[in-house]
Amino acid sequence: MPRIVSLIPSATEIVAALGHGDDLVGRSHECDHPPGVEALPALTAPKVPLEGSSREIDDQVRALLDEAMSVYDVDVERLNALRPDLILTQSQCEVCAVSLPTVEQAVADRIEGSPTVVALEPRSLADVRDDIRRVAGALGCPARGDRLVRRMRDRMQATSNAVAPADATDRPTVAALEWIDPLMGAGGWVPTLLEAAGGTPVFARRRGDLDALHKADPDRIVVMACGFGLSRTDAEMDVLRNDNRWAALRAVQAGHVYRADGNHFFNRPGPRLAASLDILAEILHPDRFHAAIDRSHRETAWRREPAPTPSATR
Repeated sequence: MPRIVSLIPSATEIVAALGHGDDLVGRSHECDHPPGVEALPALTAPKVPLEGSSREIDDQVRALLDEAMSVYDVDVERLNALRPDLILTQSQCEVCAVSLPTVEQAVADRIEGSPTVVALEPRSLADVRDDIRRVAGALGCPARGDRLVRRMRDRMQATSNAVAPADATDRPTVAALEWIDPLMGAGGWVPTLLEAAGGTPVFARRRGDLDALHKADPDRIVVMACGFGLSRTDAEMDVLRNDNRWAALRAVQAGHVYRADGNHFFNRPGPRLAASLDILAEILHPDRFHAAIDRSHRETAWRREPAPTPSATR
């Protein structure tokens, strides 16, 4: 059986969904699903302290990138000791996880046995499906990959059908924020998920401030900060809650702001994107979604922000 090292959480989840979870011998510091994977040795570590604020993390990450430095360290000695046959990483984002050049350098310098390195590059929902098939092919189980992709597609189509708007007026405009300070509009596969959930994405793939968000003035705002769970996002939201420009947004005034778990959902391009679509459908069209599918994620994966009090908007 292959000895697999996954250096990105989404790849770990793909491996497990393909029935090869027991073949994993190492993981990234962020891999925490499925349960039990935390027992594997962690082979990566961030170079910036994650306890800082959103702004502090962003500033430090950009400083590293400006110096052409990797954002993560790889424990090459431990990686070598694990004797992997297959190493899974990614190549589309220097910030998301250990990059392909970092892994390639580690393999070239120290890793014995010439393991196969597969770099995922999910820039769209179609790319995510292709990556699942690529991992399945590397594991010698292409049919399992096809079945997993088919299950994801069928589930997502059922959700999309359940919330399909009758006309364009029934599609709320939605800003999905993948970072809080500075504000960043989610890109990649998220706009596709928003459309499938019966919404119209705005402020997508944007980096800006509250003035820029105010120009879009969406009907709904979903905060899905990359790497942040619900509690961490709640703490980070104060930078927005304390700004009068935030309180003036239509979505905020109407109580249509939602915090979502951006760590386990949305920002992991793997099997749980199907559940991410369910979350968006539940947020945008709860009447239609629950009438067809009983898969509530409320309070466990998303929460609704209370509308500000009248005094807070003055």
